[in-house]
Amino acid sequence: MARRTEPPASPRSAARRVRQRIERGGERLWRFDDFPGLPPAALAQALSRLAHEGKLERLSKGVYYSPRQTVLGMSRPNPAAIRKLATTRDQPVFPAGIAAANLLGFTTQSVGRSELSTSGYRLPRKLLGSDTVVHTRRPEAWKKLAETDAALLDFLRRAGKPSELSPDDTVQRTLSLCRQGGRFRRLLRVAATEPPRVRGMLGAIGAELGERPTALKQLRDSLNPLSRFDFGMLRGLAHAKDWQAKRHTTQ
Repeated sequence: MARRTEPPASPRSAARRVRQRIERGGERLWRFDDFPGLPPAALAQALSRLAHEGKLERLSKGVYYSPRQTVLGMSRPNPAAIRKLATTRDQPVFPAGIAAANLLGFTTQSVGRSELSTSGYRLPRKLLGSDTVVHTRRPEAWKKLAETDAALLDFLRRAGKPSELSPDDTVQRTLSLCRQGGRFRRLLRVAATEPPRVRGMLGAIGAELGERPTALKQLRDSLNPLSRFDFGMLRGLAHAKDWQAKRHTTQ
């Protein structure tokens, strides 16, 4: 017996189904893929109409957000969800600044303005929001990094300054993160593309983790022996001085 197929939805039927699903779905992001089986033209028209009515906010082509009312006004999209939408295989997007420090456990602080980094040249501003800070042109090597690895490199680039922990606890937390699951070795593989200060900090971290000097030789050779680096919150690393950290003075 032949399988019965559903007739294609009419524009009016599609609009009704889209509206009902969005009203039941609450606050969330919506894409065309969330409405399988509906004619693309009718779906686009239904979403556009809901955006015009204020039921949805169009973030970018084919991406909509259904907000909810809060005591502070209308809600905003979850930054992690937006970051996931903006990420592609050739252009991953990572948390930066306070968001990176929060992910790594250095702070519980959150900020209203998102901060992101990517190896690409630009990101869809409409999707991310005009107030999002975007750091572009991170090294191509970042494309192979996991989110936590990239966040840790961002943290090192800032010399640990987003940390709310004490300097000693910041050092211990950094060492703990580098010990996890071979993370330090992964960072070591991309270290050549990092600024000299980050290479110096990675060298000091590696020495404290007990890495063989031969494994750190490339890092050592890449540094100008006359340079001195501000290790910031990581100045307490046991081998900071050996890796050209500036002497910290208190007033």
